[in-house]
Amino acid sequence: MEAHNSTVSQIAASVKHFHSTNTPFRIYHGSTLSTRPSARTRDNTVDISKLNHVFPVNRDTKTCFVEPNVPMDALVAATMKEDFLPPVVMELPNITVGGGFAGTSGESSSFRYGTFDCTVRSIEVVLGDGSIVTATRGDPETEDLLYGSAGACGTLGIVTLLEIELIESQPYVQLTYWPVRSASSAVELLQKFEQDPAIDFIDGILFSSTSGTIMTGKLSDESLKRKVQTFDRATDPWFYLHAEQGLAKHEFEPWTETIPTQSYLFRYDRAVFWSGRLAFKYFHVPFNRIMRFLLNPFMRTRVVNHALHRSGLSSQGIIQDLGIPYSTSAEFIQYISSTLNFWPLWLCPVRSPHALGGSSFSIGKKDLGFPDVMLDIGVWGIGPSDTLQFIRLNRDIEKKVRELGGLKCLYAHAYYTEDEFWEIYNEKEYLDLRRKWRAGGLPSVYDKVKVDLKGVDVKEGVAIGKWTKGNLAQRLKGKVWGVVGVLSAVRYMLFGGDFVLKKAR
Repeated sequence: MEAHNSTVSQIAASVKHFHSTNTPFRIYHGSTLSTRPSARTRDNTVDISKLNHVFPVNRDTKTCFVEPNVPMDALVAATMKEDFLPPVVMELPNITVGGGFAGTSGESSSFRYGTFDCTVRSIEVVLGDGSIVTATRGDPETEDLLYGSAGACGTLGIVTLLEIELIESQPYVQLTYWPVRSASSAVELLQKFEQDPAIDFIDGILFSSTSGTIMTGKLSDESLKRKVQTFDRATDPWFYLHAEQGLAKHEFEPWTETIPTQSYLFRYDRAVFWSGRLAFKYFHVPFNRIMRFLLNPFMRTRVVNHALHRSGLSSQGIIQDLGIPYSTSAEFIQYISSTLNFWPLWLCPVRSPHALGGSSFSIGKKDLGFPDVMLDIGVWGIGPSDTLQFIRLNRDIEKKVRELGGLKCLYAHAYYTEDEFWEIYNEKEYLDLRRKWRAGGLPSVYDKVKVDLKGVDVKEGVAIGKWTKGNLAQRLKGKVWGVVGVLSAVRYMLFGGDFVLKKAR
């Protein structure tokens, strides 16, 4: 821990400097899975990118201390060596521990364990004045900082260490695919399986309004003499294509296969769920097995995310995870089908921190009555090229989510006005925490997640000025910026690099 403590002391000294000069600052982690553009420069930023270590597993407490910039694949590799596993593992391997805690991450084990932050027992935090505090679950003096920081996008302080709970691991997952022919039948099946204590993982994919699959997984210590299916190698199928093709192969009857645990956990890495197919369409590349094999190095999350940010194409996407009550999920899916016609859709039940005795900023006001379990519906695709239509559509989606009693995840673009935002989230509690824990030098959570709509009348749908001109110009550059993003991604693969932190002017 000596090296860790030295690094944290340097971070605290940097924060004290910003605090003493009354200079607002942002936090630089070295990577991001947010789809929002970065506003960081080298002279307004506290660099914590060196905090990327996993400390030894405590077998007695079944916990492990982890620095915030440890990606999921490194954390899983380290804990599985000791026969343990984080209860919630984000399905894209480069999502970091700190990002999962600050940004709200629900995955296929979240029907039982909640979002990733629900598995965090304590955090070490550098406050806005440079003080160092440990916030621990059950501690009446600091628990509010732990829960308030969860899902608050790093706006209460700089998290420098997390203590996470672990469960016993197994080498395999037995994954069963359950075909469905409608959104309503998919929702019914998810609710049924959620009650089964023998199931460890649940998620689903809807390929269309009449075709989909719900998948249930169980950790296992043997392959059960089945052929072992993997999704890691260039010769392996993309997971979502494998699931879709299986529907026809098995004539819409359930089937089960054995998958190595790590391959299961990161099964969506190649093609970033199914976003990789958009790249083939964007560049008019033939979509076949040979081309997927040849372009495999470009189809992993780290490279795709780099290209999206460098090209600016992330600002053109509708990339949203939307938590909807079971009771209105089928209606929301029908709405997405009729307005966007985006397929596939991802389905993942997520238990609320409240249902597990905890709390989080991201779950909104308690008096809004959100249910204990919500269905995360992943909606990912390219929006309309017309700027005004793009804004209206995103705001319409946000409005529909509110009408149906749901919440959106804040890792993505938010088009709420400030008043609309604080109708959903508890402004008083949040501002009280910022004052108590001296977070004035950090941006507020609304400032971090909002899309800057300068010159846009969001009520009338009229856009003028800087926002429209800048975004229209970006869109007109089209494939030129796509190529820039790909070339930057190639450089990143070969030599490393940075797309988050900009040079100071």
